[in-house]
Amino acid sequence: MKKELGYILINPYTICKSRTGGVIGRLLSWGNLSLVAIRMFCPSRELVEEYAEALLSSGKTGNGQEKVILEQIRAYLFQNYLPSEMQPSPRVMLLLLEGENAIEELKRVVGHITRVSIGETIRGTYGDYIEEGGEVKYFEPAVFTGSGREETIKEIKIWAKYSARDGGVLENVISYPKGARPDRTLVLIKPDSFQECSCRPGNVIDQFSQTGLFIVGAKIIRMGIEQAEKFYEPIKGRLVGKMKKQLIGPIRSFLDNSLDFPVPEGVEELIAEELKAYKADNQFDRILKFMTGRDPQETSQEERKKEGLEKCLALVYEGEEGVERIRKVLGETNPEEAAPGTVRKDFGKTIMMNVAHASDSPASARREMAIVRVEDDDIRGVIEQYYGKL
Repeated sequence: MKKELGYILINPYTICKSRTGGVIGRLLSWGNLSLVAIRMFCPSRELVEEYAEALLSSGKTGNGQEKVILEQIRAYLFQNYLPSEMQPSPRVMLLLLEGENAIEELKRVVGHITRVSIGETIRGTYGDYIEEGGEVKYFEPAVFTGSGREETIKEIKIWAKYSARDGGVLENVISYPKGARPDRTLVLIKPDSFQECSCRPGNVIDQFSQTGLFIVGAKIIRMGIEQAEKFYEPIKGRLVGKMKKQLIGPIRSFLDNSLDFPVPEGVEELIAEELKAYKADNQFDRILKFMTGRDPQETSQEERKKEGLEKCLALVYEGEEGVERIRKVLGETNPEEAAPGTVRKDFGKTIMMNVAHASDSPASARREMAIVRVEDDDIRGVIEQYYGKL
């Protein structure tokens, strides 16, 4: 069966309550779906009106109950997707997922709006539909998705139409107390979290929610070699010193076990000094290969400019002391040295496969965001690959 593209909209209330990671975890652990694009939106009235109209038109041939539900959805969109006193600038997250029969798979994992189950679907866990005496008392669908193939194509094309204007790294969407000085930081959830179906990316996001920061930008990144070289350039110099320390022990052991005469103390340091630059270059190449899926030693100059084969999820967090808070929850570079309860301690394996990267200063965050270009709009291009020109 040919793969198709479906969508999920994570609603402002779900995002506000830090349930984003839980929703993403459910979607990616389902087994048949792959995340291909993601983008934050602050929807305009025009976008909400077109999307609501598309949902209503899809139910014109439905029965009376379906039409009532669609009217409730329409009212919900205008109450929650547009500015209000409670949410001056609502944030919506759009996810595009591919897979065989993806649209029906998404409907199954999302669940029904009115028949809210207990736990086994996204709406069963995060949504509510309370009705008393035939009147709806409370309605929170948690997420939206397409109801069928034609409806899905129509609806995601509407979001693509407004993606450049209403989406990206959102500006001035969070209200802060007077005198607050928020900053922004970049998090990259690394490729090993996406190499098999797993809830781990969602669990990592859920753990970062402990910071109380706000997600204002999101994008799937496939780093090319040139891009990765720029991104990791600051660590290249630091690797040389680290590699010398790592070499001394193994060199000492090798000399003692391989030679039939005693080797004077300090020789291992002289050898490590000679080899440290070679070891650092090798380690840097391994980082590039891990992040891009391409071996820099076997890649042509033309291919070095192309996007990579591995997938990362870039997230921009905003808030007071954003850099410091994220790095505290992330933990030390080496998972073995990270504190209990940190992301790297809980999910990391090695110094390289340590789950996520986070900027070490506001200046680094700005530099890194410019390199991976989180604000660039790829939604339109992804949709056109599946469903033709908009």
